[in-house]
Amino acid sequence: MPGATAARRRALFLKHHEEDDPGFVAAALARRGFAVEVLRVEDGTPSVSLEGVEVLGILGSKWSVYDEAAVGDWIHVEFDAIREADRRGVAVLGICFGAQALCAALGGTVEPADRMELGWVDLEGAPDEGIPAGPWFQFHTDRCVVPEGAAVLARNDVCVQAFRIGPHLGVQFHPEIDAAQFARWLSAGADEELAAAGLSAEELLEETARHDADAAERVDRLVDGFLEGAAR
Repeated sequence: MPGATAARRRALFLKHHEEDDPGFVAAALARRGFAVEVLRVEDGTPSVSLEGVEVLGILGSKWSVYDEAAVGDWIHVEFDAIREADRRGVAVLGICFGAQALCAALGGTVEPADRMELGWVDLEGAPDEGIPAGPWFQFHTDRCVVPEGAAVLARNDVCVQAFRIGPHLGVQFHPEIDAAQFARWLSAGADEELAAAGLSAEELLEETARHDADAAERVDRLVDGFLEGAAR
């Protein structure tokens, strides 16, 4: 029909804190024709509708997936959304806590890591699998024990850093982060965690700002790899 506008592909991201957003990942998806929506999941969220959704993203959280007393009942809503996505063939991109939720929902487990990873960490990546090498931002204390059938794409001495389960991808690092979002994290209490770890919030914010351009380029390749893997 003349003048008709083609429907855009839909990506839905679930977040757990007001200061979070899908950042560089959303921008990369938008460049590929996706309309990106963000829903905050919290106690009282009855369910997550996946009608018309092609990509389901799960963002990070200050909690651990196994600490249900701290997390709240919404974790089961999120697990149900991941399992429904798996049944429908909706590709899930799990980021940090989101990777752990993906792992736990589909038969794996999550446990405390031997040490915290906080800051920009060099990883070999898996370029052939769509996981670029280079420094990636880390902020976690847990690790995934992936379920049978999952393919580990990248790891370091702390934990599995990237894995695939069918069309889904989990990454332990934060590809979405830019300096503006990290500044919001600091204002929301992350500065205290950095101080407890003996790190300077100001220095890490400056380092994050220096990485904005090259991180965005790596994320662009990561999103390509995610979408290509989901289409296999």
